[in-house]
Order: sequence, then C-alpha cells, then structure tokens
Amino acid sequence: MTLPDAVARPRIAAVDLACSDDPYPEYERLRAQGPVVRGEFGQWLVVDHATANALLRDGRLASHFPREFIRLTLGDGPAAEFPSRIVLTQDPPVHTHARRFLGQAFGTPRVRAMTPAVAALVEELLAPARDTGRLDLVAELAVPLPVTVICRLIGIPDADRETVLPRVIELAQVFDAANLQPDERDGVDAAVAWLREYVTALLRDAPAGDSTLAGMFAAAPPEDRGDIATIVDNLLFLFHAGFETTMGLVSNGCMALLKHPDQLDRLRRDPALVRSAVDEFLRFDSPIQNAIRVAREPVEIGGHKIRTGRSVMLLLGAANRDPSVFDRPAELDLSRTPNPHLGFGGGLHHCLGTALARLMGELTFTALASGFRDLAADGDALRRHHGSLRSFERLPLAVRPA
Repeated sequence: MTLPDAVARPRIAAVDLACSDDPYPEYERLRAQGPVVRGEFGQWLVVDHATANALLRDGRLASHFPREFIRLTLGDGPAAEFPSRIVLTQDPPVHTHARRFLGQAFGTPRVRAMTPAVAALVEELLAPARDTGRLDLVAELAVPLPVTVICRLIGIPDADRETVLPRVIELAQVFDAANLQPDERDGVDAAVAWLREYVTALLRDAPAGDSTLAGMFAAAPPEDRGDIATIVDNLLFLFHAGFETTMGLVSNGCMALLKHPDQLDRLRRDPALVRSAVDEFLRFDSPIQNAIRVAREPVEIGGHKIRTGRSVMLLLGAANRDPSVFDRPAELDLSRTPNPHLGFGGGLHHCLGTALARLMGELTFTALASGFRDLAADGDALRRHHGSLRSFERLPLAVRPA
C-alpha cells in the first residue's frame, strides 16, 4: 500500500540541515519536492530563490516572534528579552528608529573611509604567518579582524576586547535556541546581563562628538536617542552579527579556495576579481543559512496554505544554489555575474553591515591571494555547528609568502 505523501515523507529538521557538514545535497533533494516543503513542528521550509526572495519582502510575514515562543526556548531570564528588541526581529515602526540610528555608522562613504585602517589591521594579523609559515585562519584572522573593527566602531577600548568577546560568543546561543539546553540558559543570561551593563556604561560615559557609535549616541539630542535599553541590545546584536557574518565569509571563502585552487590562481592573476569573488563566496557557502518569519495572516505559498502564527524558514543556503537562477550552482566561479545571492537577506531586514563585511572580505582575500604563493590545509578543519550560521571553529593552513 502506498502511503499519502504527508505520511510517507518524514518531517525535515531544518536545524539539523544547518548544522550539517554539507547541507547542499539535502537542499537539492528538498528542492525536487517543490519550492515549499513541510518541516518539523508545523514549520514550512522554502528552498527556491524566487519564493525566498519574495518572502523576505512580504509584509504578511513578520520577524517579531510571539512572547510564548521565546519563553519556550529561552526561559524568562535576560536573554529572553533580547530578541524582542533587536532590528532582526522587529517590524516597523519599532524597527525603524533603531535601524536609522545604527545605519548612520554603515553608510558606504563612512565604511570606505575605514579602508586604510582595516587594510593595516589585516596585514598586522597576517604578519606572524609570514615568519612561521603557519596560519590558523579562524583564531588568527577570521575572528580578530571583525572583532577589532567592530569594537572600534562601537567605541569598545582595545584593552577590553578579550573580556567582551567570550560574552558575545555566549550571546550567539540566543540565535540557536533550538539547540540550547535548559542547563545552558544561566550562562547565556549571565552573558547578556554583563554585556548590557558594560555597554550601558560605555554609552553613558562616551564623549559627545567621538566618531564611534557610543560618541554618536552621546551627541544625539534626547528625542533622537530613543530607548537606551533598545539601543544597547541592538549594539550587542551588531557586535554579534558583524563578527559572525564576517567570520563565516572569511573561513568559508578560504575553504572554497582550498578546494578550488584554479579559482585562487585566477584571483592572483586578476586582483580586480575580488569584488565579485566576495559575492560568490557568500552565494557558494552562505554564512547565514536561513531566516525565519511568522505568518501574520493566512498566506498561500507554493500551493500550500500557511496558517496565521506558523513559522516559515527561508533556506537561504538552498536558494543560493537554485539552478533556475544560477548556472552551474555547485561550481565556484569568482567572476559570476550577475549574482543575485541572498547571503545578506533582503527587504527591511537586509543586513545593516553589508558594506563593512564586503570591505573586510575584499581586503582579506586580496591579502591572502597576493601575499602568499601557497595556501594549503595543515591539519583537520573543524566546522562550527549552529542552527542558522555556517563557519569554522578551526582552519589550520600552511602558507608560503609571495
């Protein structure tokens, strides 16, 4: 006897996909079932580019999750309050003020003005590898680069980085709540509470006129400051998001080059390819693998009726390999144009730090391609497993200066 599809097909655990060492074959199998498939716990998964792109901009889907959902996964401590205040999960009008304030720091002219300082930092971080011939790409480059840049952007002193970073890493578990165990909540709550106290003091004590975000806050008139608790949580989110996205871009992109040495040779021969190369790394192995939305009202997607309150997970990693949009999607092509990837999301919640992440990516891959004639694996790489983010915990390299 043939069972109906709804019974015969097992529900898909989307979190398991994101944590997989290689989720892309499974994405292909899902796509064969249609643009929308049923996940676990009543969730719907979107796997094709056109549908995901449209839904990122669809006002019928909200980014703000019900309080009951947050309590179920995060409990009632400080961490449970955090998702309700940040731009990622807010919709207008609450979303608008915080994004306007944070957006002041991320305009393209301001970011481009940071080019000399970021380029000097990349060279400083790579200098030891020129002497030793060894580079732990994650610990020595992909982590300290964005952490240092974002600390300076916010106004966190260099001397405090080593104290702040472990708490920010702990904070990341808020965004992987499906994998958060009840006995881990205390550590996350403690990290959020400590970071809030630290950043609140930073904003309170920053000199007005300082070029950092803390200085911009101090200089703003009271009516433009908004709720300080909301600004503090969004600065924490900014730190987390900027650090995670760039770490994934750099580590995933480097692994892609190790597996495609012909493309690394192309980049060495033609450094101008670096801009399209960054887009291709974001498409080929996306640091952000999915985005979740909640239906405000009944919505029909791909022939399926999504009830109010149901969650919809947009599998951006799958959309970025949709063969109806990308020719030879499983191949790395640093000159791919056009490249309408969804690596930075889209719509109202398009990544605020896009220009800064691109700058760090371009300068990093330029330095690696031009500064070293050999890049090779030097031991086992270790993937970092997270429900929505894709990167490495360790990526040891043997290098030889050019």
